Amino acid sequence: MTDTTWRQRAACRDADPELFFPSAEDGPIHDAQVATAKAVCSRCPVRRPCLTEALERMPYGVAGGVSEQERQQLRRSGVRDGRSTGPASGGAR
Repeated sequence: MTDTTWRQRAACRDADPELFFPSAEDGPIHDAQVATAKAVCSRCPVRRPCLTEALERMPYGVAGGVSEQERQQLRRSGVRDGRSTGPASGGAR
């Protein structure tokens, strides 16, 4: 079983959950919504475990400081927790 007690310390704990799921699919409104969500993530003390969980099971929204498109890129490059697991290192930091 995965330890999820880190969630109690998450910066987003008291934020509106909809903030992390932009209503626009692209364009300036989407970009602004993603930037606002990422600003919350940037001050989060548990960003790494959030990113790890998001890479494992979260297909949509902003989590761990990255968008769904950024997580797709990380998965393709072999990143599982903010670090590369494949032979070509250089994963997200």
